[in-house]
Amino acid sequence: MQTIILITSLSAIITYCLTPLVILLAKQFNLVDNPKTRPHPAHTHTGIIPRAGGVPILLGIFLPLFFFTTAGKTIVGILIGAAILVLTGIWDDIKNRSPYIRFLVNCLVAILIIGFGIKIYYLTNPFDGVIYLNTWKINIHLLNNYSFLVWADLFTLFWIVWTTNITGWSGGVDGQLPGFVAVSAAVIGLLSLRYATNDPSQLQVTLLAFATCGAFLGFLPWNFYPQKIMPGYGGKTLAGFMLAVLSILSFSKLGTALLVLAVPMTDALFIFIKRIFSGKSPVWASSGHFHHHLLSLGWGKPKIAIFYWLISLLAGIPALTLNYKQKAFAGILLVVSVLILIYWINFLREFPKKTEGEQF
Repeated sequence: MQTIILITSLSAIITYCLTPLVILLAKQFNLVDNPKTRPHPAHTHTGIIPRAGGVPILLGIFLPLFFFTTAGKTIVGILIGAAILVLTGIWDDIKNRSPYIRFLVNCLVAILIIGFGIKIYYLTNPFDGVIYLNTWKINIHLLNNYSFLVWADLFTLFWIVWTTNITGWSGGVDGQLPGFVAVSAAVIGLLSLRYATNDPSQLQVTLLAFATCGAFLGFLPWNFYPQKIMPGYGGKTLAGFMLAVLSILSFSKLGTALLVLAVPMTDALFIFIKRIFSGKSPVWASSGHFHHHLLSLGWGKPKIAIFYWLISLLAGIPALTLNYKQKAFAGILLVVSVLILIYWINFLREFPKKTEGEQF
């Protein structure tokens, strides 16, 4: 437990101390978000805000790991994937890339992670038994006799790309993203710690989870209202990527992720379906997310951010004690509740006009 506290604190300190330097560099190299020159339908801020927040978070996650654990194949693969996403974010900050290009990069990173052996081999059936995903195997001799586990690889690809993207969709309000990501990573870390006694590799997963938690906690003071820096595309995708990979490595998978990310995932599912039926591309941004509607209802940005944190925390606590069947039931109940709330806000409620100034 002392090691966990130490790595969490060190990650938070590194990220917190590096972020002001990144803010200065972002301003110097014009890595900023200016709504007047770069309009974006999903943005809720005014003024010129530095981006590139993924850089200090990335360093905060991985620098402490070299002091507390060996850089094995798994950690190296995750580091490479995370670095690619952050670099893509910087590229996007400079050139404002097409969302299709960003989506392609996300897919390539997911394939890279699968190549490093990080896969979902089975799913626990909430009704009974186990659904094995490694039953269909294709051997590819040209790739050093690589075994393509069709269902496992495809489902892992979907899970990583889905979680990487939808987590970032819920990062539009100051302090919203780093708070619920830190809570989610801590819950996953505590769950993986349970298995560390029988499986020593889980200790490495635990440390990675709490390093992720600490890094986002260290970024939070700079991103909370009024934000001094945005996570940027790199920081948002890094958040979703780390939660996706951690949920696979810790054996928590869908049950826990469904609980702690219930609001972001349900909001993303609603937006995805809504865009498809309206004939729009699901990868293009819009101002129809849950936090946008809460703003329209008169909620202040700090209140929205804290609301997201609390939902993740309140959902994460039972995730630590419930069995897989109870998790599935609780997750479905929570998702249905959020869907009903989102539907009510979208279609049955007349929004008051937004007022100037910030409310809590």
